[in-house]
Amino acid sequence: MSKPLIEIRGLVKEFGYKKVLKGINLNLNRGDFLTLFGPNGAGKTTLLKTVATIINPSRGEVVVNGHKLTENAIEVRRRVGFVSHNPLLYEDLTPEENLRFYAMMYRVQNAQEKINSLLKKVGLFHRKYDVVRTFSRGMLQRLAIARTLLHDPEILLLDEPYTGLDPGASFMLDDILSNLKKEGHTFLMTSHDLERGYTLATRVAVLVDGSIVLDKSREEVSLEDLKDYYWEKLEVS
Repeated sequence: MSKPLIEIRGLVKEFGYKKVLKGINLNLNRGDFLTLFGPNGAGKTTLLKTVATIINPSRGEVVVNGHKLTENAIEVRRRVGFVSHNPLLYEDLTPEENLRFYAMMYRVQNAQEKINSLLKKVGLFHRKYDVVRTFSRGMLQRLAIARTLLHDPEILLLDEPYTGLDPGASFMLDDILSNLKKEGHTFLMTSHDLERGYTLATRVAVLVDGSIVLDKSREEVSLEDLKDYYWEKLEVS
């Protein structure tokens, strides 16, 4: 068997006396779409930020495509794209100007061609010259995904990407993520939406109080069983 693309071993994250992640062990293989469910405060965002090299682990190890996070964060960042609650966009710039700025930061080759292609992919090419502050939450999220894809990351970390989206924007985001999955990207996505997260996933996991309490392929657990298990764990936590 080939080695996992992402290996998380005994990951602990503490903020002062509070232990947010309590020895997480989790592997993702190339092409996995792992949806991570859990209540607010379970540690989902902390886990994604750690894999994205935004925060450092207190203990344990994260290895991305053979590169240890604590030893080679630059190589990890080249392989990872992170979509957070904050779209990290400049409101007074257009989509094209935003993407051009990030393309310079990442030293993207053939930047204009790539920018046009990504704006078409996320359905925003016709708004490329409009300032971002006029955009809806769904449009901002789609542009954030375009920004994330600029440097061709093989891994996409998505932290509650559906938060604040109306049904139409959510369905459009479904299509974008489904197409990216077909292109072979590897995903780690957090979600409160059990049904949507399950439908997109190839694997599902549940994080409660800083610990993984379930990690199964979608074939191993039905949506109804996942719902029952999730609510049972929340009741006893």
